[in-house]
Amino acid sequence: MEPRSSKERYKMDSELQKKLMQSLGKDRLIDSLKKMLLIRNFEIRAESAYQQGFIGGFFHSYMGQEAIQTAAVAAMGKENWWATSYRCHALALLLGATPDEIMAELYGRANGNAKGRGGSMHLYTDRLLGGFGIVGGQIPIATGAGFTIKYEEKKEASICFLGDGAVAQGSFHESLNLASLWKLPCIFVIENNIWGMGTHISRAISVPRLAEDKAASFGMEGFTLNGMDFFECYEAFSTIYQNVLKTSKPVLIEVITERFRGHSISDPGLYRSKEDLKVCMERDPILMFRDLLEENGILTEDHYKELDHEAKEIAKSAMKYAEESPWPSPITLEEDVFKEN
Repeated sequence: MEPRSSKERYKMDSELQKKLMQSLGKDRLIDSLKKMLLIRNFEIRAESAYQQGFIGGFFHSYMGQEAIQTAAVAAMGKENWWATSYRCHALALLLGATPDEIMAELYGRANGNAKGRGGSMHLYTDRLLGGFGIVGGQIPIATGAGFTIKYEEKKEASICFLGDGAVAQGSFHESLNLASLWKLPCIFVIENNIWGMGTHISRAISVPRLAEDKAASFGMEGFTLNGMDFFECYEAFSTIYQNVLKTSKPVLIEVITERFRGHSISDPGLYRSKEDLKVCMERDPILMFRDLLEENGILTEDHYKELDHEAKEIAKSAMKYAEESPWPSPITLEEDVFKEN
């Protein structure tokens, strides 16, 4: 039971792409490209640090999936509640965490995003409720955020990113049932990167369309997007978000993508062939976005190189910052466990 091919099935109409480029404008398009390049270069440098032993524990790279969350934040804005899985570096960057504080957190340093206590899987911002190490752990939290939004009568949404592997978890079904029953403004986004923790989606989930087939059982709408196409993601997230604000009803979205690394950096990914990976990387969302901008006179090759170099320097600087940052003192270990009155 093969999932539908994002390359063949979900190619966005070129005229709609051009209209979106015009409505977004050059500055916003270049800004989105800069964010995608920062995510990519940050992950590359952090991966290098992990392999050199500067970073311990788990490390889950977002390389190959950059278009999804970049488009989501651009389309829906930061002033919502957000939650995601352990693959959380990109969303933290997009929601305002600095490369320095994230890298310091990965290094386990005292001035890291979570004071060195969370590591790679647990990053936060004012509006990011966290990266969650437990598969599906963020789904009930995001549902609770949706309840809070409705209770306080705010015009916001709770956006929850999860992997395809989380769809089989009980928390997924319980949360979506409650969200639909109580009509909560939740947007659940399944980032289907095909392989879960190494098992192909066709051997893990009983239906081929994760959103469209599952959503019906909860009485909500389901949508399927091409996660390698920034413009398709942006257009869909914009439309869905506005509808959720109007109706206060949850939706389920499947975004078909594919990660360029193993499940974690320590995973060699032997379950897929080199040829399959090569085909996957030919649909690099950053390069496809770059090519479209160049074709439409918004970007030049030299400008792209400048932006890429700038992102590399930011990532390298973050490594230097982390390496020079202090280790946390054992004396502080029991601080912040309980809320002070």
